[in-house]
Amino acid sequence: MSLLKYQNLLRHSLLLIPTTRTISSSFVSSSSRVTLKSPLITEAFSSSSEMVKAIRVHELGGPQVLKWEDVEIGEPKEGEVRVKNKAIGVNFIDVYFRQGVYKAPSSPFTPGMEAVGIVTAVGAGRTGIQVGDLVGYAGQPMGSYAEEQILPANKVIPIPSSIEPAVAASVLLKGMTAQFLLRRCFKVEPGHTILVHAAAGGVGSLLCQWANALGATVIGTVSNKEKAAQAKEDGCHHVIIYKEEDFVARVNEITSGAGVEVVYDSVGKDTFEGSLASLKLRGYMVSFGQSSGSPDPVPLSSLAAKALFLTRPSLFQYVITRDELLEAAGELFANVASGVLKIRVNHTYPLSEAAKAHEDLENRKTSGSVVLIP
Repeated sequence: MSLLKYQNLLRHSLLLIPTTRTISSSFVSSSSRVTLKSPLITEAFSSSSEMVKAIRVHELGGPQVLKWEDVEIGEPKEGEVRVKNKAIGVNFIDVYFRQGVYKAPSSPFTPGMEAVGIVTAVGAGRTGIQVGDLVGYAGQPMGSYAEEQILPANKVIPIPSSIEPAVAASVLLKGMTAQFLLRRCFKVEPGHTILVHAAAGGVGSLLCQWANALGATVIGTVSNKEKAAQAKEDGCHHVIIYKEEDFVARVNEITSGAGVEVVYDSVGKDTFEGSLASLKLRGYMVSFGQSSGSPDPVPLSSLAAKALFLTRPSLFQYVITRDELLEAAGELFANVASGVLKIRVNHTYPLSEAAKAHEDLENRKTSGSVVLIP
């Protein structure tokens, strides 16, 4: 998808918005660039390298290994841009890298897979990006827990001016994940019944809202009554508090023994077997996270009885090309603009307190999105 087609998709989405809502007319225009005062621009070119603050991980472990340190940042090379971050999204994948569940490309490393900021310098070559643009990225390269970072120009996404940086930073990775899970990994259609674990979480909340809008019957699992109320608000037709009742038995009851077409499971070890048991004949088991730990190995025979499909996808395999990236982002922003997706930035922390954000996330003290502010 070209940048022009991406902008046209966003422009078309405005036609879906009720006329009683006021949306900035600059939503899809080039005025999504933020005007910078000349001292900031001059500073970006003042030296070949300088020091900025970032979170660094020197050893794997608990939240306490996240250290607030000075790091050196240089100027962007050809095909790169330098971005001064305004808001940084926190995701469970950051915890996996910190713990060593996933292997970081180098050590020490700066975690983080999602941020929104202002372009302060552009490397040589044609990038289509200018100093002052408000941009975001989600996925690779890792390193968003920093005041500033260097990014490949082909990985950044123009952010509509109608969306606040904190909102955009909270929804890019999780929202594009929801997009590929619902629209490409398994295409949810009207009449489907789906099961979403961690329904009040960052991705879970978006899955429930989006699937409801697509015409599916949504069953969600949560840990307490407060999160149950949120899941209900987000479009869950049936909410199961898994600490109080057996979700497999409840799903069986809701579906009259038929089971669901697809399970979206980000929990892993604690729910995996039950998720398989909740599926209907030829159902899809989509395991995209493991907040409770890695599931036990699955013998093929466990899939045979109902001819089940099992996949372990990630966003990175679904936004390989620039066209795929812009298409996913365009559909996401269109659904935010039209009101299909309501984004909750329920928790913000200073970037320097990333350890506290991780601690609260792991202890399930958060709901909705968590954002770090440099």
